Amino acid sequence: MNEETGGGPAKARAIVVGHGEFAAGLVSAVGQICGMADKLVVLSMMGMTPEDIENTIREQLARTGAKVIFTDLPAGSATIAARRLVKNTPGLVLVSGVNLATLLDFVFSADVSPTEAARTAAERGKASLIVVGR
Repeated sequence: MNEETGGGPAKARAIVVGHGEFAAGLVSAVGQICGMADKLVVLSMMGMTPEDIENTIREQLARTGAKVIFTDLPAGSATIAARRLVKNTPGLVLVSGVNLATLLDFVFSADVSPTEAARTAAERGKASLIVVGR
């Protein structure tokens, strides 16, 4: 497990989990751009079984009080684990297919509920995707 919380567990609003160093890279970029990486907890799934992933996410949710999970792939192991947790945890939200624009919007939405911030951030993330060329 690779975990970075910067300012401590009380400040974390979301967990970012993905393959390899994906989550760490996104959260590092958030830190470089706006200095708010402490709002996010990084989890790497390297070397974890599906059960390990679910248990680790559960532990980090309990430790931090985070209400949002961001994952990389809609059908990936982290998303499947997070879906099980969301199903059994009222108020927990999953956003899959996360990108940098999504996380930046989320960390700047401190004045709304985590659920509303996640929904707005997901829309911003979708809108940030463009295709240039023929």
